[in-house]
Amino acid sequence: MTTAADSAIEIDRLSVQYGDFTAVDRLELTIRRGELFGLLGPNGAGKSTTIRVLIGQRTPTAGAVRVLGRDVVREWSAIKPLFGYVPDRENHFEEFSGRRNLEFFADLYHVPRLRVRECLKMVELDEAGNLPVRNYSLGMRRKLLLARALLHEPQVLYLDEPTANLDIHSAEVVHRILRRRVADGCTVVLTTHDMDEVEKICDRVGIVCRGKLVALDSPLNLKTAHTERKADVTLRNGEQHAFDLDDESQRGMLAEVVRTGRAATIKTREFDFHATFLKLTGQSFE
Repeated sequence: MTTAADSAIEIDRLSVQYGDFTAVDRLELTIRRGELFGLLGPNGAGKSTTIRVLIGQRTPTAGAVRVLGRDVVREWSAIKPLFGYVPDRENHFEEFSGRRNLEFFADLYHVPRLRVRECLKMVELDEAGNLPVRNYSLGMRRKLLLARALLHEPQVLYLDEPTANLDIHSAEVVHRILRRRVADGCTVVLTTHDMDEVEKICDRVGIVCRGKLVALDSPLNLKTAHTERKADVTLRNGEQHAFDLDDESQRGMLAEVVRTGRAATIKTREFDFHATFLKLTGQSFE
Protein backbone atom coordinates (compact mmCIF):
# COMPACT_ATOMS: atom_id res chain seq x y z
CA MET A 1 0.00 0.00 0.00
CA THR A 2 1.34 3.43 -0.97
CA THR A 3 1.44 5.92 1.91
CA ALA A 4 1.26 9.71 1.58
CA ALA A 5 5.00 9.87 2.25
CA ASP A 6 5.65 7.51 -0.68
CA SER A 7 3.36 9.39 -3.06
CA ALA A 8 4.55 11.98 -5.56
CA ILE A 9 1.16 12.57 -7.16
CA GLU A 10 -2.25 11.89 -5.61
CA ILE A 11 -5.28 12.29 -7.88
CA ASP A 12 -8.45 12.06 -5.82
CA ARG A 13 -11.76 11.78 -7.72
CA LEU A 14 -10.62 14.31 -10.29
CA SER A 15 -13.25 15.52 -12.75
CA VAL A 16 -12.76 18.02 -15.55
CA GLN A 17 -15.57 19.22 -17.76
CA TYR A 18 -15.60 21.27 -20.95
CA GLY A 19 -19.19 22.48 -21.09
CA ASP A 20 -21.35 19.36 -21.14
CA PHE A 21 -18.41 17.11 -22.04
CA THR A 22 -16.66 15.24 -19.22
CA ALA A 23 -12.99 14.83 -20.16
CA VAL A 24 -11.91 13.34 -16.82
CA ASP A 25 -14.47 11.45 -14.77
CA ARG A 26 -13.72 10.99 -11.04
CA LEU A 27 -10.22 9.73 -11.76
CA GLU A 28 -8.36 8.19 -8.83
CA LEU A 29 -4.65 7.49 -9.19
CA THR A 30 -1.54 7.54 -7.01
CA ILE A 31 1.92 7.79 -8.58
CA ARG A 32 4.85 6.90 -6.37
CA ARG A 33 7.98 8.90 -5.72
CA GLY A 34 10.86 7.76 -7.90
CA GLU A 35 8.56 6.01 -10.37
CA LEU A 36 8.52 6.11 -14.16
CA PHE A 37 4.82 6.01 -14.92
CA GLY A 38 3.17 5.63 -18.32
CA LEU A 39 -0.26 7.18 -18.84
CA LEU A 40 -1.88 5.59 -21.87
CA GLY A 41 -5.13 5.85 -23.75
CA PRO A 42 -6.68 6.68 -27.11
CA ASN A 43 -7.16 10.23 -28.30
CA GLY A 44 -9.78 11.92 -26.16
CA ALA A 45 -9.35 9.50 -23.26
CA GLY A 46 -8.52 12.26 -20.77
CA LYS A 47 -4.80 11.79 -20.34
CA SER A 48 -3.80 15.18 -21.81
CA THR A 49 -6.43 16.95 -19.72
CA THR A 50 -5.06 15.23 -16.63
CA ILE A 51 -1.58 16.48 -17.47
CA ARG A 52 -2.96 19.99 -17.98
CA VAL A 53 -4.34 19.90 -14.44
CA LEU A 54 -0.97 18.73 -13.13
CA ILE A 55 0.90 21.58 -14.85
CA GLY A 56 -1.63 24.23 -13.85
CA GLN A 57 -3.16 24.85 -17.26
CA ARG A 58 -6.60 23.56 -16.27
CA THR A 59 -8.52 23.93 -13.02
CA PRO A 60 -10.34 20.83 -11.77
CA THR A 61 -14.11 20.89 -11.97
CA ALA A 62 -14.22 18.62 -8.93
CA GLY A 63 -11.86 16.52 -6.84
CA ALA A 64 -8.34 17.25 -5.66
CA VAL A 65 -4.80 16.77 -6.93
CA ARG A 66 -1.69 16.89 -4.77
CA VAL A 67 1.88 16.99 -6.02
CA LEU A 68 4.55 16.22 -3.43
CA GLY A 69 1.94 16.81 -0.74
CA ARG A 70 0.80 20.20 -2.06
CA ASP A 71 -2.60 21.00 -3.53
CA VAL A 72 -2.31 22.09 -7.18
CA VAL A 73 -4.96 24.78 -6.79
CA ARG A 74 -4.28 26.24 -3.36
CA GLU A 75 -0.48 25.86 -3.36
CA TRP A 76 0.36 26.35 -7.03
CA SER A 77 3.19 28.83 -6.46
CA ALA A 78 5.01 26.23 -4.34
CA ILE A 79 4.47 23.46 -6.90
CA LYS A 80 5.51 25.31 -10.06
CA PRO A 81 9.31 25.23 -9.41
CA LEU A 82 9.16 21.50 -8.60
CA PHE A 83 8.33 20.12 -12.05
CA GLY A 84 9.57 20.13 -15.62
CA TYR A 85 7.33 19.70 -18.65
CA VAL A 86 7.88 18.49 -22.21
CA PRO A 87 4.79 19.42 -24.27
CA ASP A 88 3.66 17.53 -27.34
CA ARG A 89 4.05 20.72 -29.39
CA GLU A 90 7.26 22.70 -29.40
CA ASN A 91 7.37 26.34 -28.38
CA HIS A 92 10.97 27.39 -28.95
CA PHE A 93 12.23 30.83 -29.89
CA GLU A 94 13.02 30.08 -33.54
CA GLU A 95 15.47 32.93 -34.07
CA PHE A 96 17.51 32.05 -30.98
CA SER A 97 20.17 29.37 -30.89
CA GLY A 98 19.51 26.24 -28.89
CA ARG A 99 21.92 27.54 -26.26
CA ARG A 100 20.21 30.93 -26.05
CA ASN A 101 16.81 29.24 -25.69
CA LEU A 102 18.09 27.35 -22.67
CA GLU A 103 19.84 30.39 -21.23
CA PHE A 104 16.56 32.31 -21.32
CA PHE A 105 14.82 29.68 -19.20
CA ALA A 106 17.88 29.13 -17.00
CA ASP A 107 17.66 32.80 -16.02
CA LEU A 108 13.96 32.39 -15.17
CA TYR A 109 14.82 29.47 -12.90
CA HIS A 110 17.93 31.21 -11.52
CA VAL A 111 20.05 28.32 -12.80
CA PRO A 112 23.79 28.86 -13.47
CA ARG A 113 24.76 29.02 -17.16
CA LEU A 114 27.01 26.00 -16.60
CA ARG A 115 23.83 23.93 -16.32
CA VAL A 116 22.90 24.94 -19.88
CA ARG A 117 26.08 23.35 -21.17
CA GLU A 118 25.42 20.20 -19.13
CA CYS A 119 21.89 19.83 -20.47
CA LEU A 120 22.91 20.39 -24.10
CA LYS A 121 25.56 17.71 -23.70
CA MET A 122 23.10 15.38 -21.99
CA VAL A 123 20.77 15.38 -25.03
CA GLU A 124 23.68 15.38 -27.50
CA LEU A 125 23.05 18.89 -28.78
CA ASP A 126 26.28 20.45 -27.54
CA GLU A 127 27.76 20.66 -31.05
CA ALA A 128 24.56 22.23 -32.40
CA GLY A 129 24.08 24.56 -29.45
CA ASN A 130 25.01 27.72 -31.34
CA LEU A 131 22.82 27.01 -34.36
CA PRO A 132 19.47 28.80 -34.67
CA VAL A 133 16.58 26.53 -33.72
CA ARG A 134 14.90 27.22 -37.08
CA ASN A 135 17.66 25.04 -38.59
CA TYR A 136 17.04 22.15 -36.17
CA SER A 137 15.44 18.89 -37.29
CA LEU A 138 12.21 17.72 -35.61
CA GLY A 139 14.20 15.32 -33.46
CA MET A 140 16.65 18.01 -32.35
CA ARG A 141 13.77 20.29 -31.42
CA ARG A 142 12.25 17.49 -29.35
CA LYS A 143 15.51 16.92 -27.47
CA LEU A 144 15.86 20.65 -26.81
CA LEU A 145 12.47 20.57 -25.08
CA LEU A 146 13.75 17.82 -22.79
CA ALA A 147 16.95 19.75 -22.07
CA ARG A 148 14.85 22.76 -21.09
CA ALA A 149 12.69 20.66 -18.74
CA LEU A 150 15.82 19.31 -17.03
CA LEU A 151 17.51 22.67 -16.44
CA HIS A 152 16.38 23.15 -12.84
CA GLU A 153 16.65 19.43 -11.95
CA PRO A 154 12.95 19.10 -11.08
CA GLN A 155 11.58 16.52 -8.68
CA VAL A 156 8.75 15.67 -11.11
CA LEU A 157 8.84 15.43 -14.92
CA TYR A 158 5.80 15.41 -17.19
CA LEU A 159 6.42 14.35 -20.77
CA ASP A 160 3.90 14.24 -23.62
CA GLU A 161 5.14 11.84 -26.34
CA PRO A 162 8.81 12.46 -25.43
CA THR A 163 10.33 10.33 -28.22
CA ALA A 164 8.09 11.44 -31.10
CA ASN A 165 10.18 12.16 -34.24
CA LEU A 166 13.32 10.68 -32.67
CA ASP A 167 15.51 8.08 -34.34
CA ILE A 168 16.36 4.88 -32.49
CA HIS A 169 19.61 6.21 -31.05
CA SER A 170 18.07 9.47 -29.82
CA ALA A 171 15.13 7.61 -28.29
CA GLU A 172 17.60 5.44 -26.37
CA VAL A 173 19.37 8.59 -25.16
CA VAL A 174 16.07 9.93 -23.83
CA HIS A 175 15.24 6.62 -22.17
CA ARG A 176 18.64 6.56 -20.50
CA ILE A 177 18.18 10.12 -19.20
CA LEU A 178 14.75 9.32 -17.79
CA ARG A 179 15.89 6.15 -16.05
CA ARG A 180 18.83 8.06 -14.56
CA ARG A 181 16.51 10.76 -13.28
CA VAL A 182 14.27 8.13 -11.69
CA ALA A 183 17.29 6.47 -10.08
CA ASP A 184 18.06 9.86 -8.53
CA GLY A 185 14.58 10.01 -7.03
CA CYS A 186 12.71 12.00 -9.67
CA THR A 187 9.15 10.98 -10.57
CA VAL A 188 8.47 10.79 -14.31
CA VAL A 189 5.02 10.71 -15.91
CA LEU A 190 4.84 10.24 -19.66
CA THR A 191 2.12 9.82 -22.22
CA THR A 192 2.87 7.75 -25.30
CA HIS A 193 1.27 5.62 -27.98
CA ASP A 194 4.34 3.39 -28.15
CA MET A 195 3.79 0.22 -26.12
CA ASP A 196 7.33 -0.96 -26.87
CA GLU A 197 8.61 2.18 -25.17
CA VAL A 198 6.37 1.53 -22.18
CA GLU A 199 7.69 -2.02 -21.83
CA LYS A 200 11.28 -0.80 -21.97
CA ILE A 201 11.22 1.96 -19.39
CA CYS A 202 8.02 2.22 -17.36
CA ASP A 203 7.64 0.84 -13.85
CA ARG A 204 3.84 0.98 -14.02
CA VAL A 205 1.18 1.81 -16.57
CA GLY A 206 -2.23 3.40 -16.17
CA ILE A 207 -4.72 3.05 -19.00
CA VAL A 208 -7.49 5.62 -19.20
CA CYS A 209 -10.63 5.62 -21.31
CA ARG A 210 -13.48 8.12 -21.31
CA GLY A 211 -11.81 9.87 -18.41
CA LYS A 212 -11.67 6.79 -16.19
CA LEU A 213 -8.80 4.53 -15.14
CA VAL A 214 -9.51 1.07 -16.61
CA ALA A 215 -6.20 -0.72 -15.90
CA LEU A 216 -3.22 -0.15 -13.62
CA ASP A 217 -0.23 -2.47 -13.36
CA SER A 218 3.37 -3.05 -14.37
CA PRO A 219 3.94 -3.52 -18.13
CA LEU A 220 4.92 -7.15 -17.50
CA ASN A 221 1.79 -7.93 -15.48
CA LEU A 222 -0.39 -6.12 -17.99
CA LYS A 223 1.20 -8.06 -20.81
CA THR A 224 0.89 -11.38 -19.00
CA ALA A 225 -2.74 -10.82 -18.07
CA HIS A 226 -3.83 -9.94 -21.58
CA THR A 227 -1.61 -12.02 -23.83
CA GLU A 228 -3.47 -14.80 -25.65
CA ARG A 229 -1.76 -18.07 -24.75
CA LYS A 230 -2.20 -19.63 -28.15
CA ALA A 231 0.11 -20.99 -30.81
CA ASP A 232 -0.72 -20.68 -34.50
CA VAL A 233 0.70 -23.55 -36.52
CA THR A 234 0.92 -23.98 -40.29
CA LEU A 235 1.44 -27.59 -41.30
CA ARG A 236 3.59 -28.72 -44.19
CA ASN A 237 0.43 -29.50 -46.20
CA GLY A 238 -0.76 -25.89 -45.76
CA GLU A 239 -3.36 -26.53 -43.07
CA GLN A 240 -3.54 -23.98 -40.26
CA HIS A 241 -4.38 -24.74 -36.64
CA ALA A 242 -4.53 -22.78 -33.38
CA PHE A 243 -3.63 -24.53 -30.12
CA ASP A 244 -4.71 -23.21 -26.71
CA LEU A 245 -1.65 -23.41 -24.46
CA ASP A 246 -3.83 -23.32 -21.34
CA ASP A 247 -5.52 -26.57 -22.40
CA GLU A 248 -3.51 -29.68 -21.49
CA SER A 249 -4.96 -31.81 -24.30
CA GLN A 250 -4.19 -29.15 -26.91
CA ARG A 251 -0.66 -28.77 -25.59
CA GLY A 252 -0.30 -32.51 -26.13
CA MET A 253 -1.61 -32.23 -29.69
CA LEU A 254 0.86 -29.42 -30.39
CA ALA A 255 3.71 -31.50 -28.98
CA GLU A 256 2.74 -34.38 -31.27
CA VAL A 257 2.71 -32.09 -34.32
CA VAL A 258 6.18 -30.88 -33.42
CA ARG A 259 7.47 -34.39 -32.62
CA THR A 260 6.34 -35.78 -35.97
CA GLY A 261 7.83 -32.86 -37.89
CA ARG A 262 4.53 -31.87 -39.49
CA ALA A 263 4.83 -28.20 -38.48
CA ALA A 264 6.12 -25.80 -41.13
CA THR A 265 5.81 -22.71 -38.90
CA ILE A 266 4.86 -22.10 -35.26
CA LYS A 267 4.06 -18.65 -33.90
CA THR A 268 2.85 -17.74 -30.43
CA ARG A 269 0.42 -14.85 -30.14
CA GLU A 270 2.26 -11.88 -28.69
CA PHE A 271 0.78 -9.08 -26.63
CA ASP A 272 -1.37 -6.85 -28.81
CA PHE A 273 -2.05 -3.56 -27.06
CA HIS A 274 -4.68 -2.53 -29.60
CA ALA A 275 -6.64 -5.74 -28.96
CA THR A 276 -6.16 -5.40 -25.21
CA PHE A 277 -7.40 -1.84 -25.19
CA LEU A 278 -10.46 -2.87 -27.20
CA LYS A 279 -11.06 -5.66 -24.68
CA LEU A 280 -10.76 -3.33 -21.68
CA THR A 281 -12.62 -0.32 -22.99
CA GLY A 282 -14.59 -1.15 -26.09
CA GLN A 283 -12.54 1.47 -27.95
CA SER A 284 -9.69 1.01 -30.39
CA PHE A 285 -6.33 2.54 -29.54
CA GLU A 286 -5.31 5.35 -31.92
